Amino acid sequence: MKLLFSTLLLLLSQFSFAQKELTGAWQLVPAGANPQTVRIIEDGYFMQTMFDDVNKRFMYTLGGKLSADAGKLTETIEFNTADKMQVGSTNTCSYKVNKNKLNISCNGITSYWQRMDEGTTPLAGTWRITARENNGEMQPMKPGPRKTLKILSGTRFQWAAINTETKEFFGTGGGTYTFKNGKYTETIGFFSRDSTRVGMSLIFDGKVTGKQWHHSGKSSKGDPISEMWTRIE
Repeated sequence: MKLLFSTLLLLLSQFSFAQKELTGAWQLVPAGANPQTVRIIEDGYFMQTMFDDVNKRFMYTLGGKLSADAGKLTETIEFNTADKMQVGSTNTCSYKVNKNKLNISCNGITSYWQRMDEGTTPLAGTWRITARENNGEMQPMKPGPRKTLKILSGTRFQWAAINTETKEFFGTGGGTYTFKNGKYTETIGFFSRDSTRVGMSLIFDGKVTGKQWHHSGKSSKGDPISEMWTRIE
């Protein structure tokens, strides 16, 4: 029994390390080029987007659940603007991390990534919106196939509004962020709905309590918002 328990602990620690070494934001090599492709991995989820922040162009985005173990990477796609028929499919790939470099091989094609950050801030993780203020009251949002997720690394963020059942995609945006002294600031690097918002900085009041994140302020349109987000499990 002790041997079985020790073996289980070893397997869990190896799985945890594999997940941890992938956590954070990565940029497709050559880093800094435009258009650029950024992949964020947090809490067993990933989002990947190609965009050109100089010319304010959004190309595509995809994302979904992710697991890693002993050099094996498994992705279950929940959205893909380039091919929505990929929604629900599973990709089994191999990967290798060497310091701040990541190689991912899928279907005979290898991509090369450079680490942007390690995702070590209070907000680093994947969050789902679970309540929104309406007429002065916080209204809970029922869980279902339609959802809005936001993934944050140490410096990058992206949100996506999707429906995993109908394979619909409603929009996405992302860029860089800071979180200091209760102030959460986003600088938009891409926005699928309105490219004129690219370059804007939005400032919110933010507070993290356990797995709950409450932030309030004004949207990119200037509308007041107050939302509750819950870290996914």
